[in-house]
Amino acid sequence: MPVLRAQVVSTQPLFFQDTTPITLTFDATQGNAALAGFTGPVYIWTGVITNLSTSNSDWKHVKSPSFTAPDPAALLTRSATNPNQYSISFTPRTFYNVPAGEQILKLAMVFRNANGTIVGRASGGGDIFVDVQQSAALTVRITSPVVPAGGNPLFLSLNDQLSVTGTASASTSMALYLNNVLVTQQASTTALSGTVTATQAGRNVVKLVAGTGAQQVADSLVFVVRPAVNVAALPAGAKDGVTYLNGGTSVLLNLTAPGKQFVYALGEWNNWQVENAAYMNKTPDGNRWWLQINGLTPGVEYAYQYLVDGTLRIADPYTEKVLDPSNDSFIPAATYPNLKPYPTGRTTGIVSVLQTGQTAYQWQVTNFQKPKKTDLVIYELLVRDFIERHDYETLRDTLNYLQRLGVNAIELMPFNEFEGNESWGYNPSFYFAPDKYYGTKNELKRFIDECHRRGIAVLMDMVLNHSCGQSPMVQLYFDGNAGKPAANSPWFNQDATHPFNVCYDFNHESPFTQYFVEKVNAHWLQEYKIDGYRFDLSKGFTQRVSAQPGLTFDQQSALMGQYDQSRINTWTRIYGQLTAIDPNVFCILEHFAENSEEKVLADAGMMLWGNMTHNYNEATMGYVGSSDLSYGYYGARTWNQPNLVTYMESHDEERLMVKNLAYGNQANPAHNPRNLATALARNEAAAAFFFLVPGPKMVWQFGEVGYDVSIDFNGRTGNKPIRWTYYDEQPRRQLYDAYRYLIGLKKADPVFETGTFTQNVTGATKTLHLSSSAQNITVVGNFDVTAQSVNPAFQRTGKWYNYLSGDSITVTSATAPLTLQPGQYAVYTTSRVKKASVLSARPRATQALRLTASPNPTATTATLRYELPSAAPVTVTVLNLLGATVRTVEASTKQPAGAHQLQLPVQDLANGVYIVQLSTGQLLQTTRLVVQH
Repeated sequence: MPVLRAQVVSTQPLFFQDTTPITLTFDATQGNAALAGFTGPVYIWTGVITNLSTSNSDWKHVKSPSFTAPDPAALLTRSATNPNQYSISFTPRTFYNVPAGEQILKLAMVFRNANGTIVGRASGGGDIFVDVQQSAALTVRITSPVVPAGGNPLFLSLNDQLSVTGTASASTSMALYLNNVLVTQQASTTALSGTVTATQAGRNVVKLVAGTGAQQVADSLVFVVRPAVNVAALPAGAKDGVTYLNGGTSVLLNLTAPGKQFVYALGEWNNWQVENAAYMNKTPDGNRWWLQINGLTPGVEYAYQYLVDGTLRIADPYTEKVLDPSNDSFIPAATYPNLKPYPTGRTTGIVSVLQTGQTAYQWQVTNFQKPKKTDLVIYELLVRDFIERHDYETLRDTLNYLQRLGVNAIELMPFNEFEGNESWGYNPSFYFAPDKYYGTKNELKRFIDECHRRGIAVLMDMVLNHSCGQSPMVQLYFDGNAGKPAANSPWFNQDATHPFNVCYDFNHESPFTQYFVEKVNAHWLQEYKIDGYRFDLSKGFTQRVSAQPGLTFDQQSALMGQYDQSRINTWTRIYGQLTAIDPNVFCILEHFAENSEEKVLADAGMMLWGNMTHNYNEATMGYVGSSDLSYGYYGARTWNQPNLVTYMESHDEERLMVKNLAYGNQANPAHNPRNLATALARNEAAAAFFFLVPGPKMVWQFGEVGYDVSIDFNGRTGNKPIRWTYYDEQPRRQLYDAYRYLIGLKKADPVFETGTFTQNVTGATKTLHLSSSAQNITVVGNFDVTAQSVNPAFQRTGKWYNYLSGDSITVTSATAPLTLQPGQYAVYTTSRVKKASVLSARPRATQALRLTASPNPTATTATLRYELPSAAPVTVTVLNLLGATVRTVEASTKQPAGAHQLQLPVQDLANGVYIVQLSTGQLLQTTRLVVQH
């Protein structure tokens, strides 16, 4: 039976060989209907499946040179009487220029507008195929009814009548059968019609036979008479997706699909057959479909899908592994050994995979202590562009390099399943499955385990603002005519609420979305032991509409960034869920909203990205008029907590060195930032005014060696050259070492956590001051391209040590000006700090007081447990998420060193998330407490 009947396309003649002139007609209202009602020119994007193809995704002799440009040879002619019908005429072998001797088996195609942004496909988003006859031998085909795409059967009710029509390629005897029982027959004809009656429940086969004796050929179609849906409660303990039952031979499947009529579970255990045993139960609320599958072999991987309402095949939204017929063949075996083959010929589209009896990964580090936020130095990387083999095993081998640099957290750009293979990952489709292009799930766990062994946290870049078209949740409720989610989607808005959206916009005020987000976030924290998230486009988590007609993009952007209490409520809820799992979780938002909103979120414990690329780059290029660095410090934003993750570079910004070398200030030929060595030295000075500002920091990959390939090389999100050789080149190594020593000082010296801080960073010369009873640090720098005088404003007179050079100076006047050459900087300390001792020093205690609260959530009283390193008075302050104090509890007397407990009554507090601060006067630690009556 052909993969697809003439539902989306038809041919005239019906039967043709590769040398037969044909006219192919496309009906834009069929399939995914993306081009229905489209008024512009429509083109065919087409190739052939030949005897040299390895699968239906392996197109040969693709006709057009570019998918994103119009091709006159592929232009379709619109019908004069039906604007949704298009045609093109050609002879296959010459049209595709297929060499003699290569056998054309099928024509493969999709349809598109001129730039390829709108694409007409088969139902479910697949490619469209038309069979090519291999000889002039007799052929027969059922032409009516139209068989659904993807090999799905027709669905009828009991006693329905079905009219069947068939055609033969030559006059011959023809006969029609239902379940091998003759319905009608006729001699010497090229067409036959008959009516069959659906009297048998379950699967039925209609067969059309042409010819006699050895010349007999046949075509068939399947229709199913489905039983009534059984309504039954979901068994206790059932999880979303797959629940592995005791014994390893059974699973429970559970799909959320409210409002659907019926669902079948199809897979390798039932040979993908639509049968009564695959018919799923519906829960009484109509929201879920479930079925227990028995007789599985432990340890064996089974591919499976859901067939929804008889037409749509989708993978499990909660699956932890998918098989993709279009992309898996491009994943090297070295990256993902023994990858299960796609079940070609059995189904279409992405399939999910389950496996009973899996051997659980044995974690080597079970007591990892996260770095303190004040010590945090995050290294953001894209696996694809960081290491040639783009796999976790090789990434694990780079940890010596990163550990030597001093970073204590690695933020991986999105690594859950995204569309395609080579991507930044911001086009997600499956949220519980690691993308196979980076390796197996156990290699990912080994990488995280090894990071933890080395004291390095792992952060996941998570994309929950939107999802893309391969997502089964998108496909379940999609308006093909409009090309967007349907109005009844439980998860998605029909139109995005804001101007920055890509793909399809989640509605974060829908209970279905809120439930899904909670499960996604819990999965990676619990199953993979990651230490937190960087949430992409967190500002988009709102239903307040800023994408309004009549407003410019900048006006929409400004409206989107205004204080939004509903968005605060959403993030407060999500953060409460995260901290209920891990009280010390890192939750980092890419927010960029008004400071009044960001302050509320930061004071509640969330961290936020602080984009200082422009200002630092102006300084490194030598344009000091717009090089104000002050907003990179959380205190300058009036935040109460050091929760600003400042960065000079991220994946989203142009690299500092690119602009230094292209646009640096050339006013002084003797000091030209467009010179490589000078540009690197200026980046070194910027690093001193970056790492030595209190609060968490982030570095983009290879920034420590002055990566100088533009973000737009090979297209913004395209592959970038990997420059490991930079590490062995001077003066790039000098920049790496400066990063290393500055990071080491930041993490080792208590002044960055307990001291006072002031900055003067608005002009050509800049200064930083950190002060405590044990240490004073003064940083001075000149970012002009000419020599400048700076008032160092030393905290005291006397001996000061140049941390990076090892020299010392004697200060007799704290305000006596210093002359700094262009790009010159220095880091002075009053207590001598040796670089070697800083690099070998153990990190400061992650949680000096080891504060915990339990039970959490609680309705009445929480027990606070903590440890005092020395005798001290103890005060507990409870704040709400707006920063207001709602309770204060003090220990009655000074408490001795050691473990303690303190009862915290909360029965009179409203439901919500609260910040509990425990202070000894010298030490302060916070945790989150959920009050839930």
